[in-house]
Amino acid sequence: MRDTTRREAVKARWLSAFGIARSLLIYWRPGRQRGLKNLYRPFLLPGTLAFDVGAHLGDRSAAFHSLGARVVALEPQPLLTRWCRRIVGNDVILLPLAAGATPGHAELAISPANLTVSTLADQWREQIGRHNAGFAHLHWAERERVNVTTLDALIAEYGEPAFIKIDVEGFEADVLAGLSQPVAALSVEFVSGALEVSHACVKRLSALGDYRYNIVAGEQRTFRWSGWKSDAEVHAWLAAGADRLASGDIYACRADHTLLN
Repeated sequence: MRDTTRREAVKARWLSAFGIARSLLIYWRPGRQRGLKNLYRPFLLPGTLAFDVGAHLGDRSAAFHSLGARVVALEPQPLLTRWCRRIVGNDVILLPLAAGATPGHAELAISPANLTVSTLADQWREQIGRHNAGFAHLHWAERERVNVTTLDALIAEYGEPAFIKIDVEGFEADVLAGLSQPVAALSVEFVSGALEVSHACVKRLSALGDYRYNIVAGEQRTFRWSGWKSDAEVHAWLAAGADRLASGDIYACRADHTLLN
């Protein structure tokens, strides 16, 4: 039994090391930071505040900081928190927290070889592999009890952000449920096979204020649409299958944002 436990521990460490290496290759490849800064420059003037919810290895946090923004980053996975701190340094406020509808605690499901898909969304995790072939092989083998805060609590402590990035693997609508005011701009991830989450996000934003929307496909760093669309147009785009994109991000700007005028 002891030998089996030791082998399992060694396997888990190797899988986690593979997961970190894979993420470094994807998110810190040469030239990526330049593209991210170009993408986020219209949202973040020097001295403004950004929230990075689901910071992972801090590529977005680093881009925000390079633009002169103050950055509050949330990453609940202990291993990723340590790596993120090594990469982004001490200029970013890095909190070992998740965000949700209410403060408290939750169980994070972790896929050691694919740390980027760790999630608090149990229903999403149970169903995504059946609806999206890219997730069919994943196994969430570990669990971690994490502390949860809300966007409202973060705003109360740090101020209102000019931009919020939310990438939390099916938990995006729960994060927005913890926001009660229409911030200037934000992004939420969408994933094929779970577009009902995206519908819920757009519905929540529509309840908070008047927003316009655009799309970035996958890990690209340019907007897909030449013009910003209404909530009804985004709902229709999602209902039609989101151009069969595997994943990407929906960007939302409040109607009075300077980017739209």
